This record gives sequence, C-alpha cells and structure tokens, in this order.
Amino acid sequence: MADPLDTVFSALADPTRRAILAMLLEDDMAVTDVAEPFEMSLAAISKHLTILTRAGLIQQEKRGRVKWCKLDPDAMRGASVWMQGFGQFEPVNMDAFERFLAAELSEGDPL
Repeated sequence: MADPLDTVFSALADPTRRAILAMLLEDDMAVTDVAEPFEMSLAAISKHLTILTRAGLIQQEKRGRVKWCKLDPDAMRGASVWMQGFGQFEPVNMDAFERFLAAELSEGDPL
C-alpha cells in the first residue's frame, strides 16, 4: 500500500487538481460545476476527482441525483507537518522579490 504522504503529494502534483481544490475552498460544488471552467470532458474531471478522493483531499457524496464534492482539509495535515520540517528556510516574500528584480533589471544592462 502506498504511503499516504506520497498519495497526497501525487494528487497535488497536477495543476488541474490544485485548481479544483482551490475552487472547493469556497464551498461544496456539484461535479458538473467543478467541470465547468475546464476544457476537458466530464469523464476526465471524474478521474481527477477520483484521485483527489483516494488521497483523502475531498469527499464525494450523492445528494438526490447530483454528486457533490467537498474539501477535506484534514488530509493535508500530514503534508503540512512534513513541509514544516523544512521551516529553517525562510519563506520567500514574492512582492519584495519582484521589486528587487525590477530594480536590478532597470539599473543593469539589458539582457
């Protein structure tokens, strides 16, 4: 059986699945609503949802005829704890980094 941490990181490795998780941060969604913004078939979205479900990142339940998806943030706890082990590295402030690059590029020779 695969390590749960491997399963979570594997599920998070795909940008479509990360986008789905971001959408589910807002609220529960019907599968058809999850699929709407993506240019892929409902079957392809269902495969992504199955991977997220197996990783424990979402739960799916049937309400009447509609299948709903719900974020399960507890599944990310193990991944979060693992990543905190690298806490000796300071997080990058992207705004400050962008300002630094802009200043460097405006002062230096063109590339």
